[in-house]
Amino acid sequence: MASTVEKKKGFAKFIKGIEVVGNKLPHPFTLFVGLTVIVLILSYILGKAGVSVSYLAASKNPGEAPVQTTIAVNNLLSYDGMRPFFEQFVKTYAGFAPLGLIMVMMIGIALVEQTGLISALMRKTILGAPSYMVVGVLAIVGINANLASDAGMIFTAAIGGALFKALGRNPKVGIVAGFAAASGGFTANFLIAGTDALLAGITESASKGMGIDAPTHPLINWYFMIAATIVVTFVTTFVTEKFTVKFLGDDGGTKDASELEKHKVTELELKGLKYAGIVAAVYIGIIILLSVPSGSFLRNESDKILPKSTLTQGIVPILFFFFVAVGVTYGKIIGVIKSEKDIPKLMQKGLHGCLSFLVVALPAAMFIYLFKQSNLTTILAVNGADFLKAMNIGGIGLIIMFILLSTFINLFLTSGSAKWLILAPIFVPMFSILNLSPALTQLAYRIGDSSTNIISPLSYYIPVVIGLMDQYKQEGDEDNGIGTVISLMMPYSIAYLIAFTALLFVWYLLKLPLGPGTSMFM
Repeated sequence: MASTVEKKKGFAKFIKGIEVVGNKLPHPFTLFVGLTVIVLILSYILGKAGVSVSYLAASKNPGEAPVQTTIAVNNLLSYDGMRPFFEQFVKTYAGFAPLGLIMVMMIGIALVEQTGLISALMRKTILGAPSYMVVGVLAIVGINANLASDAGMIFTAAIGGALFKALGRNPKVGIVAGFAAASGGFTANFLIAGTDALLAGITESASKGMGIDAPTHPLINWYFMIAATIVVTFVTTFVTEKFTVKFLGDDGGTKDASELEKHKVTELELKGLKYAGIVAAVYIGIIILLSVPSGSFLRNESDKILPKSTLTQGIVPILFFFFVAVGVTYGKIIGVIKSEKDIPKLMQKGLHGCLSFLVVALPAAMFIYLFKQSNLTTILAVNGADFLKAMNIGGIGLIIMFILLSTFINLFLTSGSAKWLILAPIFVPMFSILNLSPALTQLAYRIGDSSTNIISPLSYYIPVVIGLMDQYKQEGDEDNGIGTVISLMMPYSIAYLIAFTALLFVWYLLKLPLGPGTSMFM
């Protein structure tokens, strides 16, 4: 007992230390402003010092040998450096790749979220499952709740608690399992969500900025994510039954009919799901007809689909119109959409969650632009690659190191897009020099990011989970706090990290494609 208490004290001190350090970090907006200032100062100092790097650059013309290239640091604090910055300020922000992607995807997803289609689909899936399968079904639903982005994490935790209570089981187990699964779902999903579009946009910005010719559409990690969905489902179920159930206590209990009735899908909602499903099937059929036949619209000029075609390059508008079609259908059936005026109103609600990103994107766009113009990205990438080569670290070793770096940074900076905006311009070029694709770099980052979201003391989801657990607090129970949530989430976090990394290792050995037209290698 004394040993256990001592360990808890040590763990609490560790968490407190992370919290103190993390609270000292500025807001992402301020962080990017600071990074921009640092880039300007470094460009001046290193530019005056004449710092440069030489490397073999691949020729853009097939069959030609690599060309020896020398790049020097460009002093941005000069007339030649600052004039383009001011002249293209608005264009730099408006042309920031993630902006268009996230806006279009969020507008489309808003219709399936705000009309209640996602909520009804999730409740229908969970409540229709046998009791012995409830954890697995909750896990699948939680993983795919990434379609609703942040809202999916909270909804799955809430419905998990309500469902477990209705089944006569410990509701805290449902909250914990639902919340954990939704976090793992950011790198595992049967579907494509706004997160995929957002991260792919940042990856595209980092790739094109360095002249890297590789696919960077929202589906670049999709094949891996489909397989990861199955893996994370089993991992979540295993950890829940072997750890969480035993730790929190769960006797199985009996079903509470009144509680189940509160969350039951209504006849009107079932009708809406039915017609939305029909529209979805018809839409998918049309896409297939426009893709499979020779000479069809969604193929490229060479009559192929991969690696690049209208299908892969136009996936964002294809997904957008899909969400609009099923969302409008469901909304019309259940009465949420009474006239065409309701459609733009629902779309506007979907953009509310993007406002903070739109603000952060301004200094982020300027930072990436200036970072590129300074040539520091090239110098860092070449020197970093040379350093890793000198260490003789193989591809998988480098990938694991990057995953671990992402997990560590995630404890202090919880915004996934903010972290990737910082890391992508450095690691996408570095990995490409080592013949590793932008898709693989993005995936390695996502694994580290999603595995530790649930144990970050700075996560604004943790207070919400504490509030959910307090709803089911009984007399004699200990108070729920940050340490409570983190200690319950730690086994899931470790298990997800191991499972994701092991799956990626298998993918790497078999050289499987990560998504449509996207290889692990350049």
